[in-house]
Amino acid sequence: MSEPTWIVIPTYNERENIERLLRAVDAQLAGAVPGGYRVLVVDDGSPDGTGALAERVAVELGTVEVLHRRSKDGLGRAYVAGFRRALDAGAQMVVEMDADFSHDPAHLPRLLAAARTADVVLGSRYVRGGGVENWSLTRRLLSRGGSLYARHMLGVPVRDLTGGFKCIRRRVLESIGLDSIGADGYAFQIELTALAFRAGFTVVEVPIVFADRTAGTSKMSGRIALEAVWLVAALRRRLPDPAAPAPGAAPPDAGPSPGRPRAAGEQPAAGTLPDRG
Repeated sequence: MSEPTWIVIPTYNERENIERLLRAVDAQLAGAVPGGYRVLVVDDGSPDGTGALAERVAVELGTVEVLHRRSKDGLGRAYVAGFRRALDAGAQMVVEMDADFSHDPAHLPRLLAAARTADVVLGSRYVRGGGVENWSLTRRLLSRGGSLYARHMLGVPVRDLTGGFKCIRRRVLESIGLDSIGADGYAFQIELTALAFRAGFTVVEVPIVFADRTAGTSKMSGRIALEAVWLVAALRRRLPDPAAPAPGAAPPDAGPSPGRPRAAGEQPAAGTLPDRG
């Protein structure tokens, strides 16, 4: 059976979180998309045994599988590998999320509901109803400043461009082409959303509260943040013309479609769905 919704979770040394996360994700999806989902862990050879633990949980739950990669090769490469596996298996909707509970599985039903009328749905910290918890002032400024910088440089009216909790329709990934994504680290999130927007797909932001991890070690560093800054400048030079039609555009009756940016309530470009609890 082909499961239309796939959750892709990249991991590296997340043994303290992965079992609880997989059980929480499975519980949320069982109610939101019963019988039609698959959870894919993409493990980059975690030395702490994250991949092996995920395999044991997969046997028990029956809705989880693990893609083992030999070594840590960057967040973007891990996501692309996971996307390819999901698309090859027939996924119609792909969701990406972190393994450390900063992306609360309880938000999944609202994101998936919004994806019924949008091509890309972002779990957003920087729209009304969204926010962050347990962050230092420095990290708050760095994150919000990075999103503002990318938004200005790329001309993409999305408030949380650096966020990594998102639902993406199959046709978006097929249209932009996974091979066209050049960024690897956290700039991968910016590039993926920017490419979708420039191709004319509907982008909607749904408020989430992003909580800092309570177990394990953060992968964020000053080097990664600086890398994202210069990669945004490089991305600006190679993004497609926003007026150019998206390849493989869906017909008008195929739900949300490329051709012009639309959002809930026919807001222009990108839209925001209110927090409904």
